[in-house]
Order: sequence, then structure tokens, then C-alpha cells
Amino acid sequence: MDMAAKFQDQLVFHMTGRRAGEGLAPVDAEAMRPALFAGYRDLTRLRHDFPLVLIETGKADGFAASLSLLVNRVLEALAPRGIEGERLRKHVLRLEREVRAMLGSGRAGTLSELWEEAAAKLGSGPDESVAKVLALAGASLNLDGELADCDERLPERFMVHAWRHVQAQKAALFHGHLDHLKRKLSDILRAAFVHSEAGQQPAALKAAVGGMHAEDFDFSAMSRLVGRNVPLDELPASRRARIERVLGVLRSQRFHAPKLGGASAAYGFLFDNVAGAVAAYRERLPEAVELVKAIAIAELEARNGYDEADHDPFFEAYGEGSLSADDLALLPDYLVCIPADRNDAPENAGLMDTLSSGLPVKVVVQVTDLLEEASLGTGHFAFGVRSARLATTAMGLGGMFVLQAAASSLYRLRNRVEGGMGCRGPALFSIFAGSPAAAGSLPRYLTAAAAMESRAFPAFVYDAAAGDNWATRFSLEHNRDPETDWPVEPFEYADAGLQRVREEVAFTYADFAMCDRRNAEHFAVAPRERWTAAMVPAAQWLALAERDAAERVPYLLAVDANDVLHRVVIDARMMQATRRCLLLWHRLQEHGGIHDSHAERLLARERAAWEAKKAEEIEALRKSAGSVAQPANEGAPAPVAAAPAAPAEAAAAEEVKPPSDDPWIETARCPSCNECQLINPQMFGYNDNKQAFIKDVNAGTYRQLVEAAEACQVAIIHPGKPKNPAEPGLDELMKRAEAFN
Repeated sequence: MDMAAKFQDQLVFHMTGRRAGEGLAPVDAEAMRPALFAGYRDLTRLRHDFPLVLIETGKADGFAASLSLLVNRVLEALAPRGIEGERLRKHVLRLEREVRAMLGSGRAGTLSELWEEAAAKLGSGPDESVAKVLALAGASLNLDGELADCDERLPERFMVHAWRHVQAQKAALFHGHLDHLKRKLSDILRAAFVHSEAGQQPAALKAAVGGMHAEDFDFSAMSRLVGRNVPLDELPASRRARIERVLGVLRSQRFHAPKLGGASAAYGFLFDNVAGAVAAYRERLPEAVELVKAIAIAELEARNGYDEADHDPFFEAYGEGSLSADDLALLPDYLVCIPADRNDAPENAGLMDTLSSGLPVKVVVQVTDLLEEASLGTGHFAFGVRSARLATTAMGLGGMFVLQAAASSLYRLRNRVEGGMGCRGPALFSIFAGSPAAAGSLPRYLTAAAAMESRAFPAFVYDAAAGDNWATRFSLEHNRDPETDWPVEPFEYADAGLQRVREEVAFTYADFAMCDRRNAEHFAVAPRERWTAAMVPAAQWLALAERDAAERVPYLLAVDANDVLHRVVIDARMMQATRRCLLLWHRLQEHGGIHDSHAERLLARERAAWEAKKAEEIEALRKSAGSVAQPANEGAPAPVAAAPAAPAEAAAAEEVKPPSDDPWIETARCPSCNECQLINPQMFGYNDNKQAFIKDVNAGTYRQLVEAAEACQVAIIHPGKPKNPAEPGLDELMKRAEAFN
């Protein structure tokens, strides 16, 4: 078959979505996956953020930690450097993998429970020292908590745990302040009683002295001596009644659970729908007003600053409208975790009104399907807007905290989540956890990560309280390569001649859509013998001019169950959805100050003005030079002054320098596995984001650089060339380093 016929089959499918003849095969949605996913067949054998340990409340390590991070800490503390600690490291890493596999198979429990179970399994062999080593490692963890994998329950479990962590901190501060006020008010009443007639009675004096010396005193005689001219009550009746009333309110409050017992009497603040939370807030509002008013009165009384003439009228008029954001911040926030199948329920229809009203409510919305919204009119409309656009819509309301993220990135965003749960005012958390019913054989972690990587559900944070401009309020920093259209990764494969080929492959919305078996009709597999020069990767096709794009066919790289590489042709409808996704990503980029059209327009205007001014100066120099040179050599051409190059031209004219031979790390891609620091913590360090960089290249050997590059799970360490030419074994080490340079 000639080239034109091959291209015609592919073009017909691209334009119509119909396969003509035998030139294209249907996509096996169950087996086919994006080529960049080829290395993620078994997540239990890979060290990554999951599973998480939801740390017990009250610990100083935050509210969540990665199992890999905790294992690294144990190894740092117990395993000696070098070969001496290799045996311990090997056994502990096997145990970590076993725990990960147990969770993947559906096992649940705390870290201590699963660690003990995995240790018993791995230590049951003839070598008794293995069990002792693993038991010692388990005792060194120093914390515990429920283990959580990236499954359908993760968004709610993670967000509820973060909320409880923040509320526990708030409750500790509240009870500390409340206990201080109750103690001060009680002291006032106690002092007044002691100095009153009732306080000077024999029984009261005896109680004050205590039973140890009760037989040494005549309390009746003592009462006659000290009780002369004592007032009936040292406190005015109005003040005593006020203090007793305030103490009663403080002791009976039901917003924060008592520190010791009585928790069942406290209000609950966790809801599964917006209407229920709003109803509870309104029902409890009068009681909240009384509590806030009691605290304010207690603070005045504690410092003897209550003036009845000034303060009585103020507190008599104190009502719901008097509550400020600071007042509401004293009380627990309401948390609404909406189940994924209830986003469009009537009881949640008032979400936007609730958020814009400023109520102290934190709402977690779980999004499980992005792809069905790609077609106009077929998506489920939640809260009046499409669920995938919910966070951007809420951000437009202003005055609140908004976070959008995939479940796979929640751990990396844990500090942002904690900040949102602790903010004063409303907050919205829109979390995509994947849709296993539509994702075939891919684990939920991969579908969630794919949504974020493909820009279908990018991560962003909007914090209205962070500043007074978009640069301080809005952040896209948690996305891979936020300044580009699509993330790009190197991909290596063997061609038909079994030669290694390395390409830079972009991960697009179409890649994400191919993970969903419902979209199989939008893709078709082109056999290798039908690959043509007219086939263009999808990301490049989108960048083509319309006329050029009409002469090309977009494709993706995919692998089947046997990791055989295929080109998959994409139809026009899916490419339209991909282009629409890119447009929405560009809008978010502008919010983040990336490719800002206003800034680019201003820059173009300033550059045009600069070039015009320089042209005028050049023309003036030319005329001046001509008038000076004409008498000396009439008729000779006037010398022309060299025009200063524009900044862009000057930059383009600069000599391109060869790459440095210094070692370096792609810090932004570091997964915080800590493998390099285990090799040499003086050479490798962590920045504030817990990502590796080369701290001091002279603090170690070239061998350690190469070993760190080989141990790195994501191949981001580049050893460069050796600094010490006398180091032993350089020939072998430089050959090993070639793959990473």
C-alpha cells in the first residue's frame, strides 16, 4: 500500500472517528495505556508517597507522613553508613514493600499492626536475626496511625484527619484560655467569700485550715475575733450574679469537647451535606453568641475592667450581628465532606451561597469523573457548575481559601491543606480521586496523577488572606513544569532494529482520556508498517497552523499488556477536548503570572518604542556622519554607525556555551526518597520542599555521585565529570555515569 493510501485511512478516522478498511485497529481499552506508564505496572514495588500514615492527633510530626519517609528515618537512625548497614537496609526495605503490598490487597490497619504482621512473615525463616532486626526497626518508628492508600476513601480520610488535627490545636488554645478565665473568676468569688460574713463562720474557717490541724484551733473563738465588722458580701449583688452567670456559660459550653470526659455532650461539626451544616450553624448561633459574650465579660472581669455604665448597654445589645471573624475563629469550623455520588443532590445546591456568605465552613468536594464532562450537555452539573470547574468558580467569588488537587498529590500539598483547614473563613477543597469503573486496569493512583499531569485537573491554591494581589494569593507551583503547555518526560524504547531510541514525550489530555475505556472509540491503533511521516505527536499537532494541521494526523504513544509500543491515532472530537483543556490551563497560567497577555502586550509596546527610539538615534548618527565626511571625500558613502542590537537579537547572537561538566540534580523532580542522603549527607542536602540538591560536591567522591545516580528512583542525578583525576577506578565509573549524563 502506498504512502497516500496509508495517510488517507488515518485522516478519515481523524476527521470522522470511523475506521475504514483494515488499516487501523480498535484500541483494547483494558490493556492499552500511555507509553509513559510502562514503568508503573506494579506500584507496590515502587517507593513513592503512598501509603500514608495518618498520625495520631497530638503528635509533633504533623498529621500525615509517607511510609517511605518514616522508613528512611529509621534507616538513618539505625543503619551504619556503607556496607555495614546494607543488611539492615535490605531487610527493612523488604518489610516496607510487604506493607505496601498488604494495603494493595485490601488489608487495613495501623502502621504498628501491619509492621508487626509483615515482620512476623519475613522473620519466620531459619535466620532468627531477621525478626530481631525488624522488631528493632519497628520500635524506632516512635509514632503510629492508620495507614491510608490512594484509594476511593483517601480524600475523605485525609481531609477529615487534617481537619481534626487543626481543630485539636484550636481546642487546646481555647481550653487554655477558658481555664484561665474560669480560674480568675473563681478566685474572685472565693476571695469575696473569704472576706464575707459567711466566710468567717467556724465551719468555713475550719475548711480553710484543713483537717490536719483542725484539733489545734478553736474555730469558734477565731470566728468571733475575725468576724467583727465583716460585710455580709464583699461583692455587689449585680457583679456576683454576672460572674456566676458567666461561669455557668463557660462551664456548660458544648462547642469544644472537654479535655477530660464529657465528649458526648459536645456538638458534632462533621457533616455530609451543606444544608445540614448550615442548619446546625443557625441553630447553634444564639448559643455561640452567649459563649463569645461570656468570654468577653470574663476577660473584663478578670482584669477588674468591667464598667456597668459602659458595658451593660453594649452587652445587652450584643447579638448575632456583633460576631466578628475573630469571634467565630474561637469556635470549631464546620467540615462538610460531600460523598462523590451526592454532588448534584438538592441538599448541596446552596454551596456557593454558603461559601460567599463567609460562614466558618470547610467543604470537601470529591470529583470522580472528568471525562463525561468533555461532551457538552452530558456532564453532571454540581452546585450549578461543572464539578471540574467548581474550584475556579469559587475562586472568582474571592474572600475564601480554595484548593484543587488530585488525590495522588494530597501528601505533597499537606501543608497547604493544613493552612486551608486553619484559615479564618470558608474554604473549598476540590479533590479528584480517579474513577476506577472507567479506568480499566490502571490503579486509582495513576488515574489521579494522570488527571493532574495532563492539565485535566491541575493543582492550584488560592488564598484570599495571603495578600492583596494575585501574585501572593494564587499558586500553580505544585504542577509539573507549570510554565509549559504539557509536562515532557524522556522515553526510551527499542525500534524495529532493536536499537535504543530516546524521545521527549509530552503527556496531554488525550493521554489521560485514553486511560478511560469509555473513550476507546476516539482512538485507533496504527500498525508499525503503516506509520508515516504525516503522523505527528498530539502536542506538536496542536501547535501547528490550521493549514499545516489539516495535512497531518495526531497520534499518541501507547503500550499494550506486553509493553509493545504502538502509535494511536486520535479523532478530531478528542483533539477538540484536548485543545479546550489547554485553553483552560492557559487561563490558570495567566492567573499565576505565566505568559501573562497583559504583561506581554506591555512588553511588546515598550520594545516597539525602544526600537523606534534607537532607529531615530541611528538615523541621526548617519546624517551627522554624512555631513562631516562629505567635504573630505565628496561622493564617498557616509559611514553608517552600527545599530545597537535589541535585547532579543543580542541574546540570540550570543555564543551557545557547551553544557557544564559539573554534577547537578533536577531538584524540582525529586520524590524525596532520601536515597542520595543515605549515601553521603554531606554531599547531598534537602531544600525547604524536602527535595535534593548537591550541597557540597567536594564532600564526597565521584564514586558516591555515580552510586547515587544509579540508586535514584527517577534518574534525576547527573554525575558530570570527576573532579579528582587521581580517584581510583575512574574509567569504570565514567562509563557507568554515561547513562545519567
